Amino acid sequence: MPAEFPTAIDRRTYLGSLAAIGAASTAGCSFLDADEDSPTTTLEGDEARELAERFAPSIYFDTHEQWFPTDPRPYETDDDGATVVDGFDAFDGYSDRYDDPDTPPNPTVFYHAVEYEASPLAVVQFWQYSAFDQFTTNFHWHDWEVLHVFVDTETEDPQLYVASSHSRKVPNNEFLDPDPDRIPALLVELGSHSNTLSVNDQREQFQRLPLDDVLPDITNGVFDGIDSLAELPIAYGLPRDEGGRFPFVLPELDGAPVYEHDRLPSVDRTDLVDESLVVRSFEALSSPPTDLPERESGIVFDHTARSSPGMDVGYDLVPSEELEHIEDFTGPQLSFEFAVPGFVEDAVSGHITTTSVPWRTPRYENPAADISDPNHRAELAQRYEAIGEPGAVGTVVASITEAVTTDEAPEDEGLTTGESTVESVALLESDPEAVPTFGGGVTVLQNVPEDDHQLTVNGPGVAPHSESVSVEGNDELTPAGVDGEIPLVANESATRLEVDPADADSELTGLAVEDDFAGRLYDAPLSEPDAVYVHRGGAYTTEVRDTDGEIGAVRVNPDSTEPVRIDQPKTGKASLATYLATVTEETAATVGESSDDGTEEEGDDDDRPTGDDSSGGDGGSENAVEGLQRALTAVAESARRAAERAEAGDRGNADAALDAVSTRLERVSERLSEARGTLPDEIGRASDRRLEQARRRTEQAKAAEKL
Repeated sequence: MPAEFPTAIDRRTYLGSLAAIGAASTAGCSFLDADEDSPTTTLEGDEARELAERFAPSIYFDTHEQWFPTDPRPYETDDDGATVVDGFDAFDGYSDRYDDPDTPPNPTVFYHAVEYEASPLAVVQFWQYSAFDQFTTNFHWHDWEVLHVFVDTETEDPQLYVASSHSRKVPNNEFLDPDPDRIPALLVELGSHSNTLSVNDQREQFQRLPLDDVLPDITNGVFDGIDSLAELPIAYGLPRDEGGRFPFVLPELDGAPVYEHDRLPSVDRTDLVDESLVVRSFEALSSPPTDLPERESGIVFDHTARSSPGMDVGYDLVPSEELEHIEDFTGPQLSFEFAVPGFVEDAVSGHITTTSVPWRTPRYENPAADISDPNHRAELAQRYEAIGEPGAVGTVVASITEAVTTDEAPEDEGLTTGESTVESVALLESDPEAVPTFGGGVTVLQNVPEDDHQLTVNGPGVAPHSESVSVEGNDELTPAGVDGEIPLVANESATRLEVDPADADSELTGLAVEDDFAGRLYDAPLSEPDAVYVHRGGAYTTEVRDTDGEIGAVRVNPDSTEPVRIDQPKTGKASLATYLATVTEETAATVGESSDDGTEEEGDDDDRPTGDDSSGGDGGSENAVEGLQRALTAVAESARRAAERAEAGDRGNADAALDAVSTRLERVSERLSEARGTLPDEIGRASDRRLEQARRRTEQAKAAEKL
């Protein structure tokens, strides 16, 4: 019976696993243990109110937003003596009250202020409650987001803004030393309500990097040591404002769209995110959608006491202490519209059910627990004894790109990678809390413990990706993929490449896949059946490694949707020599097809002794392309002999044949130079890349101890 490949690679399992983009438990949970910081005391009365009124933010919403900050108290009910807010009551009641698009019901922001003991540092928090949350692959009853404003009580200057972003796995949007004379602004993400800062003159737009005379909206630190992400601030931001596209999905309850449920009589399809932004199934898309609308600014909220010229709606500022009698926010587990295994939905139920109660989380009394940037925490720790130094935070990062065919290569024989056209979601399966990408495909997962983890990535219209990631230190960035890059493949172009180490001739430890033009696309540990989706338009070298450091290689040229399976991967001289023969035969055939008649002269190298570096003909009269084809054929013959000798256990003659391969590769290089003017450019470039690959694999074969 063939070995079973991991169920995680199954489309539906991936879709379900990634259907948990984290926002359900209150966003931005603790990044550092609360014991590291001094206790706080609650500020009350005029002192708290003055802070709240001074820093009450202007809030900008997307034009398609449905659920604005409101007061949950109208939806309170009694549940066996406990005061709760039921999801049905809140969603239906809010929808019933929202009968005028210009006047959302009960616009309210709740504030809470604390001061750190023995330190001139206070924090005022602005909590925003929404009746429902609908995002790209998650949804839940109720939603809480928060802005923390750290203020020096002696100078009265703000020290740090921290705006919540989805979950404890996602870095918050933060700004150190903001202008004390400028009112903070929040840009609210559509559906998820993630808070993004806006502190410069472009109030309705998010600016990740400085531009001319415009300050960036965040001061989060940048990626260090990862070239593909160099100088990019590590914060969630506002992806749709940066050109990123998100597809939204519809939630179901009891097998039907949530708006059809009999307990939601006031809710209809128009009370959810607009149809133009919704994807009904990731799997049904042949490629990433390109027609999703970009972000547009909609309603602007501001504090009622402030006469702001751009204000559309005035919100009330209410102390959050008036809500602390509420013991729970309830609601049943929702489901995905497209098919997802029930056990997967159960595993991520926290992301498709409801939200936690803010006043029972550590950051309610210790807002410093929400600081996600270690540089910001270190700076506050230097200024105030009450704030602890940053702790060790393991972080996995990657840039998610798209693999597509390149015009530089012959048709369907080479790839390149480009920026993602839509944002994706990523999940560490050891902790089922998925996160969205930002900035055109950047994924960051924080608070990752030191261990081996399985990382999965998925998006609309693309085949899923899964790999093992080892986090070896809790204070360093761990790049996933190859040098921090993970290329995904459109469903319409994807083929599974499967490798089963069960019948290998040694204990395998690693698997890598390289394309002739795009280079190394996949490199991960291998101990059990593995599979990776590759583009059918690529030409691949599949490399395996074993416990002795020996290497093997297999040439793969997928030409159909059927999976390509390598059942008996081998390492050592014979494997590498066989690969050399295959890749040079393939190149010779490609070169031959490019010539006028594709034929070869009589008298090739069949009978020449091993080590003879001639390629047939007199070198002057033959066609340059035919000469290149002859030289490649000669390499293939020597490589075949090397493989045969290695398999027979004849090390000496195997190495002699490999020496002949090296010599004949030099002749290939000469012949390739001579044929440049005749050979089509794309075939010349492909020959160059395969020649370089052949040289590298030849040296590996010569150095191999294993036959």
